[in-house]
Amino acid sequence: MPEALSDAELARSLPGGFVSSHADVNGTRLHYVMGGRGRPLLLLGGWPQTWWEFHKIMPPLAERHQVIAVDLRGMGGSDKPSSGYDKKTMAADILGLVRRLGHDRVDIAGHDIGGMVAYAFAANHPAHARRIALLDIAHPDERFYNYSLLPRPGRQQVDGDIHAGPGRFLWWFAFNQVPGLPERLLAGRSRELIDWMCDYLVEDPASIGDRDRDIYARAYSTPDAIRAGNAWYRAFGQDIADEKTYGRVTAPLLGLGGGEGGHLLLQAVLPDKGTDVEVVLVPDSGHYIPEEQPELVVEHLTRFFA
Repeated sequence: MPEALSDAELARSLPGGFVSSHADVNGTRLHYVMGGRGRPLLLLGGWPQTWWEFHKIMPPLAERHQVIAVDLRGMGGSDKPSSGYDKKTMAADILGLVRRLGHDRVDIAGHDIGGMVAYAFAANHPAHARRIALLDIAHPDERFYNYSLLPRPGRQQVDGDIHAGPGRFLWWFAFNQVPGLPERLLAGRSRELIDWMCDYLVEDPASIGDRDRDIYARAYSTPDAIRAGNAWYRAFGQDIADEKTYGRVTAPLLGLGGGEGGHLLLQAVLPDKGTDVEVVLVPDSGHYIPEEQPELVVEHLTRFFA
């Protein structure tokens, strides 16, 4: 790998006056990158990435918003404690950061694990949630227990090749449940995982470049980082139990889904989860839509958060 750039250097490389900072909130220390002016818009990323997954959309969004891209508990430059990876606790982390920055009501766009946290924020802290966008993910519910542990022939694989069939075989949901083993297998070799995930879950693998993959690989190179990322998945059982206690979210919800299953999932799930729901297909995109189709994502978020 080439020489690593710090979060501070990466933040400064983006137009919009972005600065890397930390805040102690809810018993943990969160890293975030902030820039721009206007109504606050938080960006929450997912596995196996960091705040950098939003680097293509942050500068244009900063023309109208104070953009705050956060490393969640366990991610990137944030602390990696031994517990607290259920999405309700992580939403409380975000509320603590919002208050620390002097805000009351905020907009949030969350991708992957970050989308689960964004939804939990709206469900648990409705007075502080203005509008919420979920990018290619829904909060865990009972449907998660129905995901297959075997790829379906002709559906999720063709002649044994899981890259060849339509649909997604979510093997990492199970792999990340295993305590201890992923750290031993992946420590120092996380680039192999990053490349596989990027190549499998995107429409065009070139949309996530070599430099970006290096940034993510470094963020998940240590046993602690791998363990913390896996903990988001090991908390799904608690997340499902918590979700059963939530009422319908009253903040307007926007679901942006990629063409390989994310859009269909959001269409099936979101209408029953909120009182004001819109679901939009992002064409020519897989799972990592902020990097695959940044212009369309900016267009939809700018309209929704206006």
